[in-house]
Amino acid sequence: MKKRCAWCENSFDAYITYHDTEWGVPVHDDRVHFEFLILEGAQAGLSWSTILKKRDGYRKAFADFDPEIVAEYPQSMVEELLLDPSIIRNRLKVQGTVINAQKFLEVQKEFGSFDQYIWSFVGHKPIVNRWKTMEEVPAKTPESDAMSKDLKRRGFKFVGSTIMYAYMQACGLVNDHVVDCFRYATV
Repeated sequence: MKKRCAWCENSFDAYITYHDTEWGVPVHDDRVHFEFLILEGAQAGLSWSTILKKRDGYRKAFADFDPEIVAEYPQSMVEELLLDPSIIRNRLKVQGTVINAQKFLEVQKEFGSFDQYIWSFVGHKPIVNRWKTMEEVPAKTPESDAMSKDLKRRGFKFVGSTIMYAYMQACGLVNDHVVDCFRYATV
């Protein structure tokens, strides 16, 4: 039996698959960065399992996470999405997604890619931690504080330090698999 991080044990299959195949794997694709930026922001105040169950709904609602399309969503589209039960129907989060798409494109233009920008907060290589238990894992770090502060300065929404640390974990900017998890050494 494979040893996994405690947060995904005794979970539903998609949650375990997410842990086993995605969480902590370094991301260098801007579309995937945009996806996790949106999903982690949508999670604010909710559980990741809730968001994971709605991931397909988010893909449909937000043009398969294409920031160029989402950046052009008119207010009428925001109103339509607020009626869509396949996503979190929170006005600030839906409007924030459109704003974040616009800001995401500005960062791409300035840095050549969002990937180039976001990885600069960790010196362009993953931070590899050596946690023995999930209780040791912080909710935020100086790196997530700096990332959050800069994203907020640029006008992004739902990018607090705790959200950005979860983003860093998801996108592999940090390896927070516990050391006895079978994924620790592979990511």
